[in-house]
Amino acid sequence: MTNVELARRTGISAPPCLRRVRRLEEIGVIEGYHADVDASRLGWSLTFFALIGLESQKGSVLEAFEAEVADWAEVRECHMIRGGGDFLVRLVARDAAHQNYLTKRLTDLDHVVRVQTLQTIRTSLNRAGVPV
Repeated sequence: MTNVELARRTGISAPPCLRRVRRLEEIGVIEGYHADVDASRLGWSLTFFALIGLESQKGSVLEAFEAEVADWAEVRECHMIRGGGDFLVRLVARDAAHQNYLTKRLTDLDHVVRVQTLQTIRTSLNRAGVPV
């Protein structure tokens, strides 16, 4: 959306609108911009979640896991969680064989003692951001 359109929608003129947007960027409220793409059209037909259990909750073990999966292109989200596991990871895969490969790769990581995968059937809602 252009700044002029944003200004029109918010009921202010373009110059103060642009100043406000720039200020929100500077203070980190707006962290970036992105395009929503159709993953399946790009060859990523599967989305799945992995519930990861680690052998220890020492800071060094947690940080090592996070650093390892951060380098995987297929990992789209990684959340440290409370209850039922240590991490919840969202991954994309090209097909079932690729999903199996990623699951084995997770299982083989140092300090991982449990991997439970949950494959999505469909996504009916996927909102970005938070309510404003």
